[in-house]
Amino acid sequence: MPYQVTLQPSGHTFNVAADTAILDAALDAGFNLPYGCKDGACGTCKGKVLSGQVDLGTAQDEALSAAERAAGMALFCCARPLSDLSIEVREIDAVRDIPVRTLPCRVQKLQKLADDVMAISLKLPANERLQFLAGQYIEFLLKDGKRRAFSLASPPHADEFLEIHVRRVPGGNFTDHVFTQMKERDIMRIEGPLGSFFLRENSSKPIILLAGGTGIAPIKGLIEHALHIGIKRPIQLYYGAKDRAGLYLNGLAEQWAAAHPHITYIPVLSEPAADDAWTGRTGLVHEAVLADHADLSAWQVYACGAPAMCEAAKGDFTARGLPPEEFFADVFSFAPR
Repeated sequence: MPYQVTLQPSGHTFNVAADTAILDAALDAGFNLPYGCKDGACGTCKGKVLSGQVDLGTAQDEALSAAERAAGMALFCCARPLSDLSIEVREIDAVRDIPVRTLPCRVQKLQKLADDVMAISLKLPANERLQFLAGQYIEFLLKDGKRRAFSLASPPHADEFLEIHVRRVPGGNFTDHVFTQMKERDIMRIEGPLGSFFLRENSSKPIILLAGGTGIAPIKGLIEHALHIGIKRPIQLYYGAKDRAGLYLNGLAEQWAAAHPHITYIPVLSEPAADDAWTGRTGLVHEAVLADHADLSAWQVYACGAPAMCEAAKGDFTARGLPPEEFFADVFSFAPR
């Protein structure tokens, strides 16, 4: 039988199965509670049980002292309900509430998604998790002191591994390293989460997602997060590339649209090759949005890709009535952001 948990002071409620950690259930219900390790070791998810009973689980003494236990404190990453609960805990509702951390990580898997796009799966130490908002990015801290920024393609709830997509840039030292020298089990250092690009969950407006090339990476995280927490706002995904090979997540995008009636998928090629046998939309991807929408005043737009695409989209979309504050962009460049 599930138990009901009430968050204070917000008054938000959600249900938790008896064998489920309170933190996991809260995240699944769309409520961002703070956490660090998800292993009872760091204390980041600490809060107070105001009423009801919990099993404290595997909370370690260093993170939850005997005095704190006696005072009704718990680590919600490992505490499980034994009754309906009222708990006092800080909810995260903005980027400023999530600490930026520097962490080691291991290259868990390398997978070519296209001839020039590599997916890298990163694993943090066993007692660490990186809390982030869907759409944010991390930076690799390189040995020469330089940094390289990449958006997270994985959603926040799937935080066992962090997924990024790297496009090989001619003459790019780091991207050449990824494609020619990086190996599984290599150790890297990262800093994150960074950036103000994330899904505004408190809005009811329909959403346009505009992705160019590897700009689909953070869009993937946004969509998977929205599906996970049950957002049903209409979503239109416009995914642009030069040719058919550039739409390296086309199959996944088609799956989203086929499985979820509130998601519409519009792929657009700017220069389809003759052997692409392309019968879909052509031209610039942001112009496909303009062709479909005479009035954008009721929409939110999330754009990810090259600076020229994002800048053109912002100017043309606001001219069609999009409120400037409803345009969110993750601009990709070859230098640290």
